Amino acid sequence: MAKKSKSAYVCTECGADFPGWSGQCNQCGAWNSIKEVKLGSGKSARDNSGYAGSRSEVRLLSEVNLAQAERISSGLAEFDRVLGGGIVTGSVVLIGGAPGAGKSTILLQAIAHIAQQLPVLYVSGEESLQQIAERAHRLQLNTAGIKMLAETSVQQICQVLDEEQPKVVIIDSIQVMYTADSDSAPGSVSQVRESASYLTQYAKRTGVSFFMVGHVTKDQSLAGPMTLSHIVDAQVVLSSTDDSRFRVLRADKNRFGSVGELGFFAMESSGLKEVKNPSAMFLSRAEKPSPGSVVTVLWEGTRPLLVEIQALVTESQYGNPRRLAVGLDQNRLAMLLAVLSRHGGVFTGNDEIYANVVGGIKVSETSTDLAIMVGVVSSLRDRIIPYDTVFFGEVGLNGEIRPVANGHARLNEAAKHGFKRAIIPKSNKPKDALKNLQIHAVSNIQEALAVLADL
Repeated sequence: MAKKSKSAYVCTECGADFPGWSGQCNQCGAWNSIKEVKLGSGKSARDNSGYAGSRSEVRLLSEVNLAQAERISSGLAEFDRVLGGGIVTGSVVLIGGAPGAGKSTILLQAIAHIAQQLPVLYVSGEESLQQIAERAHRLQLNTAGIKMLAETSVQQICQVLDEEQPKVVIIDSIQVMYTADSDSAPGSVSQVRESASYLTQYAKRTGVSFFMVGHVTKDQSLAGPMTLSHIVDAQVVLSSTDDSRFRVLRADKNRFGSVGELGFFAMESSGLKEVKNPSAMFLSRAEKPSPGSVVTVLWEGTRPLLVEIQALVTESQYGNPRRLAVGLDQNRLAMLLAVLSRHGGVFTGNDEIYANVVGGIKVSETSTDLAIMVGVVSSLRDRIIPYDTVFFGEVGLNGEIRPVANGHARLNEAAKHGFKRAIIPKSNKPKDALKNLQIHAVSNIQEALAVLADL
């Protein structure tokens, strides 16, 4: 009699396992996320290959070598910035994005540069080798040294890697790979998890750097089990902005660099080109100034970024006025409106308020508080803010303007782009005056509104 295969039930959102199926995961609250996972046999093909065979020795933490990890340049400075300074030897990077975002394009450009110095291998499980060759020809890339492989079995891939000895490998994509350790179909939760784990162990054992392409779901999150994010060393997402010409690369996880770092690219016929001055990309403002338009300085990763925030205040046509924020935290917008009413004397309870970050970028830091408030007041009073004025500062519940990190670097970025006036927290006021930049340091929302009235 054939041995009955074992199975488990795993939540695809948080990775929690259950003895049986249920409609809702009681760990993360997601509905219809619990899937049945077929478990492989006790003896794994991995045991025969020797990847998990020998036992590691115990060592003192003080004796561990502190030498900095070697990094490989991808040839794209913005890509290297997001990765923390380049590709770390033996690292595993998961890159996701919507169809057509440019995942395969940016990896093909990077591996074409690396292939001029180191051996590389491009493993395709979805596209044919002819399709990839046509893309490389269209991008006018130097394909000398790029070795290709059409394969979906991770065991077969690792055997080829043992023979070819590449330093950088691209897996396109992890969702179509499969391992003999699991009886499930390719693309299932267990197959994706086991395939990624198998390749990650190979990377750590041999020092080969892997790039895995990942699909995204309809809500723009990476498809597959949540444990996939825990397995890899870095997870980056390539997305488009409101302007379809531009792409933004963001690091959601990085064991070798800062999280939240952004890289900016422009999609052209010859591939993705780096945007050296991303602030100019987000500041393509209308020729005629309008009320509610305010410029602020964000701090993304390791550099400042100038963005425009727009606010619209209009009379409510219904009994319950709407509060809508795009690219901003909606709860924080409601809090700022309450502070503006209580400590600024500006009542907006009967008006509908809409706030938007131009360019499609999402703001997570609190330095935009002052700019949002000024934008609301500007739209409410139909008052135009001068184009050469920039605002930043966190607003507290008592109406105080709190300092933000890297204030001097933000001011330098504003001055570099021609801004003549800055309204900032008093604690962020520099000791020495900046050339061609007039600074108004304020300590509370009343002082900020008083400065605004004199503009």
